[in-house]
Amino acid sequence: MLVLATAGFAVNFWAWALISPLGPMFRDSGALGTLSESDVALLVAVPVIVGSLGRIVVGALTDRYGGRLMFPVISAVTILPILFIAFVALDSYALLLVGGFFLGIAGTVFAVGVPFVNAWFPPERRGLAIGIFGAGMGGTAISALTTVKLFTNVGDTAPFLITASVLAVYAALAWTFLRDAPGRVVPTTSLGSRLNANARLSISWQACILYAVAFGGYVAFSVYLPAYLKTAHGLTPADAANRMAGFVLVAVIMRPIGGWLSDRFGPIPVLAAAYGVVVVGAGISAGTPPLNGIGTVAFLAMAAALGAGSGATFALIARVTDPSRVGGVTGLVGAAGGLGGFVPPLIMGYVYGRTDSYAIGLWMLSVTAALTLVLTLTVVRRTAQGQEAR
Repeated sequence: MLVLATAGFAVNFWAWALISPLGPMFRDSGALGTLSESDVALLVAVPVIVGSLGRIVVGALTDRYGGRLMFPVISAVTILPILFIAFVALDSYALLLVGGFFLGIAGTVFAVGVPFVNAWFPPERRGLAIGIFGAGMGGTAISALTTVKLFTNVGDTAPFLITASVLAVYAALAWTFLRDAPGRVVPTTSLGSRLNANARLSISWQACILYAVAFGGYVAFSVYLPAYLKTAHGLTPADAANRMAGFVLVAVIMRPIGGWLSDRFGPIPVLAAAYGVVVVGAGISAGTPPLNGIGTVAFLAMAAALGAGSGATFALIARVTDPSRVGGVTGLVGAAGGLGGFVPPLIMGYVYGRTDSYAIGLWMLSVTAALTLVLTLTVVRRTAQGQEAR
């Protein structure tokens, strides 16, 4: 069940990230007219915000109906906007925004997988299990490595048709083989009352902040890094996409490690170390150091920290949240993480458009990580200790 869930996460995130690698190409080709840096940032960010906000509802629906139904449904529905983009929207910026809006549905699958996996494992193994599932975010690396090459060398529609086909196969497999965990607790209250109750939990808003910085930082870099590297360092679209894939790969590897370390040492030390690394890495990157030295080290260190921090956040949720509420809390937290990835590309594009520099945006990330580090060591630590004392 863990393998099938992780595969579903990866395939849907592959679809979710289809537009990002093509952003710089759309701007330079002129096929969509004259696009500014802010236009490109909005184009790649729209699927992120839809996939983020949609997790609130999808997480609550998963608590009610289970991952056995929700995984194939989300995968099958995502095929529709992919085909719309492939055959209708590639020559229109406005239609691409519409297609990207509905493509965001793929991003909601995260709120399906966490409660599904959580129910299959005992508390002392959930950090590692959810971390392994979280490695499915590497689907964005598949997109980074293949989309530009397929678009350029095979045909404009190739990356979309291949992804749609893979989603169709996965939906069929999930419908056939997925099973919800025995003894899964099904809530009987209404969707609205569950959303309201979950939003009132202290762990909900605390984990929202933690995940908005950790996973939000990862999403922001994974969708905007190609444009940043091309503009700030003069890389080709293909080289920028390959380096973005390396960033994603490091974060993906570190996510289950962050969950495992949280099982062993507790989530708080892992989270604190992760945010500390981001503080330093973002500060270094603000100076635009060369990529053949400290620049690459700083970005890869941030990738490792953001991946580990993302895994540790859900290890924390698994420890302090009632199992019947994990889906709902995951939806809220996952939404915050996605929104955390939506805002930075827009800020970076806006700042660069007025200063010809990304330094201000990266310094803002460093300060945000520092504030989150303080929150982790104070308020969040007390919440975790209060749960362990019960």
